[in-house]
This record gives sequence, C-alpha cells and structure tokens, in this order.
Amino acid sequence: MKIRLYNARIMTMAEGCSLLQGEIWVENDRILYVGDGTDLDAFCKRTGIPGLAADKEIDCEGNVLMPGFKDAHTHSAMVAMRSFADDMPLQEWLNTKIFPLEAKMTEQDNYDLTQLAILEYLTTGVTSVFDMYLSPKDIARACVDMGMRCVLVSGLNKFGPALEVMEERYLTLNRMHPLISYMLGVHAEYTCSRELLEQVSEMVHKYKAPLFTHISETRTETDECLERYGMTPPQFLDSLFDYGGGGYHCVHFTEEDMDLFAKKGLHIITNPGSNTKLASGVAPITRFLEKGINVGIGTDGASSNNCLDMFREMYLACVLQKLRREDAAACPAGDLLYAACSAGARAMGLPDCDSLAPGKAADLAVIDLKRPSMRPLLAPAQNLVYSGSKDCVRLTMVGGRILYENGEFHVGDSVEHIIAEAEKYTEELIQ
Repeated sequence: MKIRLYNARIMTMAEGCSLLQGEIWVENDRILYVGDGTDLDAFCKRTGIPGLAADKEIDCEGNVLMPGFKDAHTHSAMVAMRSFADDMPLQEWLNTKIFPLEAKMTEQDNYDLTQLAILEYLTTGVTSVFDMYLSPKDIARACVDMGMRCVLVSGLNKFGPALEVMEERYLTLNRMHPLISYMLGVHAEYTCSRELLEQVSEMVHKYKAPLFTHISETRTETDECLERYGMTPPQFLDSLFDYGGGGYHCVHFTEEDMDLFAKKGLHIITNPGSNTKLASGVAPITRFLEKGINVGIGTDGASSNNCLDMFREMYLACVLQKLRREDAAACPAGDLLYAACSAGARAMGLPDCDSLAPGKAADLAVIDLKRPSMRPLLAPAQNLVYSGSKDCVRLTMVGGRILYENGEFHVGDSVEHIIAEAEKYTEELIQ
C-alpha cells in the first residue's frame, strides 16, 4: 500500500529542526520518498519505479510532518495507578503502595492496561515506547495487537523474575515480531544484590548486550550505594557491565559519572515530570549535552507522572534547565525536540526510526499548526516545545499504519472496550 502525505512542512530531523515544504510517500512500513515533489519523475527513473500512484492521499494542510516521539522510559501498565498514590516520596511510594499492588497484577491485567496506555501514547504522537514492566510477553502482545512499536527491557530485581526467565525472554522476544525488541536490564542497583548483579554481568558478557537500569534517581539511592560499595551507582555498575546501554533518570550524577557515560557512549533517559512530582530532583541535562551524551526523554509512566504527554515532558525538561542554571539561554528548545524524537530512537536501538528519509521506518506524526497555541508561526520548533500539547496531534503512524487521525483511533478493538477492561481490572486491584 502506498500513502502520500503532501502539502506538509516536513521536519526530517536529519539536520536539526529545519523545515522542508513538500511531501512524503510511504510504501507498506517504509518511507519511499521525501522531497518537494518536483523531482518525482527523476526519482522514479533513478530508482527504477515505473511510476507512483497512491492508494491513499492525505493533505497535511501546511502542518508539521515529523518523526514520531519516542517515550524512551515508561511502565505502560502502571496506568492502573494513575492518581492512586500521589504526593509521596519515591521510596515510601514504592514500598507501601506500588509494590504491594503490583504483587496482585495478572498477565491479563498487564495486557489490558498496556492497551489503555497505548491509546494515550498515540494521542501525544508517540510511535515507540521503551517499556520496563511485569509480564513483557503480554506487553508485547498488546503492542502487536494495536500496532505500537515497543522495545522491552527487563526490570530484574531480588523479587524476580529468575535469571533464566530473563534470558529466555531475550532470546524469544527479539524474534517475536518486527515491532518488538528486547534488551537486558535490571530495575536498579538498590533492588538487586551484588550476587545477582554479578550473574547478570555474566549474561551481558555472554551476549555482548547493552544493559539499561534506573540509576541515581534519588539522593538517598546514591548515598546508600556509596555506603555499600564506596562508589556511586554509575561507577559501581561500570565495574560489572561493558557493552553499552544506559540509565533512566540520572538525576544525581557527579561530573565523574557524566564523564564515564560520555567515555563509554552510554545513553541517558531523562524523566522530568516524574522526577519533579516525586521531588527526586532535576537532572543536569544541559551538562549531559555539553559532554556529548545522547539524551532521550521518557514519561516514566502514569503512576508517577499521571500523564503520558511528551509535549509536557519536553517543556519541563527545557525550562527546568533554565531554572537550574539560572540562565534563560540554557537548553534551547530544539535540543529537547531532537531528544524526544531522534536521541530516544538511538538509545532504544532503533536507527530506522530516528529521522524521516527513504528506507527509514514509516513512524511519523502530523502536528496541527492551525491551533491557536501554534500561532503565529515565527518558530514552529519552539512552538512545539513551549506551547504544544496533545491537542495539536492530528495523525500518528507506526510502521506505515495510521493508528490515530483527527481524534479517531484505528487500533482494531474499540476504545470503549479497552477502557472498560482497564477499568474492570483496576477496580479489582485497588480495593
């Protein structure tokens, strides 16, 4: 199937946030053509395509056509805990509220609740999620059924699953479906024994695989790691893992921690909404970028953030850096737009999803510039970060499939049924 999206302001992200007036052709799950449309005959001749005829044409009406956002750290099924345990510090929140509820969750709960989260992702232009949660096979099944691209990562900790289970998931889920991939990971240093981390290290070396984890999220976490091992969490974990990956949150990094990540080419996923709501702190994003570290953005899920909104995450990430530095010029909007689209894809191991170009995955979003919040059009990229919102998302496409368009979902099951099932399980869980 060929889809033509024309009359668009195209932000390819190949060269920053510059705009190209033109059109994009999609064939099946890939981008076929990106350009102003004047060279289509030459393109057909050059590529050997006899001619282009679209099965579906979409007039973008001068709106922005860009790569979809990457929610590069989330716990999708935790939508069950939205507004369940607010206004609590992280450790108390986890130990008294979240962990006991999670112990009651079934595989079907994870499937149904992930579907609800996917609906929300689509409304905010998200085309890929980096999901760490219980029952990854069921998360993967929900994503495949609804057409969402998902990179799963293990949250292995002292409560489970068994190391052998993580290995089995690594071997099977990476072959499950083109939309699904799986990375090795642990929940955090503080939820794992040294013995367990050493066993995970052996698996990482066996497969020469990257590893991701929550790291240096709170000052308490960092201080306790120093007491246990005489090292910060990044320094301690560096003694065990050698094949890349990265960390989520990374709020309380020292200069030495940052230099370590820069030297090793490790990725950082910042979560400003969750970190501010839980009072964990403000990550030094500007300093990360100054050191050349690749920084993506994630919501951290609706339990600690309450909202799966990448526009809000970009805004918070940007303005909190200005406040932290006491410098209005710190962290320009374009840096955060790149982080939300392209840097996240790099961290997730999705090189085909980082920009709009022929041969890349057809994962894209159309942002409505006719909204009052988007006018005037003095600087569209800045508008997206500083005044954009979910209301501005007109279309979300994943793998060449239009999953959300003009407020309507195209995900197979009815929205009403997905919401009803999620509500049913939530009522059973929270009693």
